[in-house]
Amino acid sequence: MRVSECPLHGVGVRPDYLVGRRLEQVVASWHLYGSEAPSGPLDVWLIDSEAVATHITTGSDWCLIVETSTPFAGYDMAESGRVEVAPISGETAFADHLGERVLAVSEEGAPNSGRLALEISFGSGRVRCETWSGDLRLSSK
Repeated sequence: MRVSECPLHGVGVRPDYLVGRRLEQVVASWHLYGSEAPSGPLDVWLIDSEAVATHITTGSDWCLIVETSTPFAGYDMAESGRVEVAPISGETAFADHLGERVLAVSEEGAPNSGRLALEISFGSGRVRCETWSGDLRLSSK
């Protein structure tokens, strides 16, 4: 299925290129504010065996953005907290699949809205990435 194009962000990349590649590293960004638990992740980057970084995040119009780009540096937002960007160990649904090959990918979208979900299948399970009220949601199956 060809996902319809998001009016603001375009169609992004087709994640089919991930099939057959091994997930080597996952980098994520988190919003930290005072002593509150971190929210997020806001973004994830899947670094594969070809050294390609696939960036997954949500758009301002609540679409799911999938593009190739390297992780950005964290930044300070003064009284609004800070965004930290770092490799993950166990903080996302992808952690259980490090070192595994991607077996399949599937996408879901809505007409005139673009991509709403991406599911990535590994030998030991699947990870679903979706936008929910503008937030990035990751879940394992």
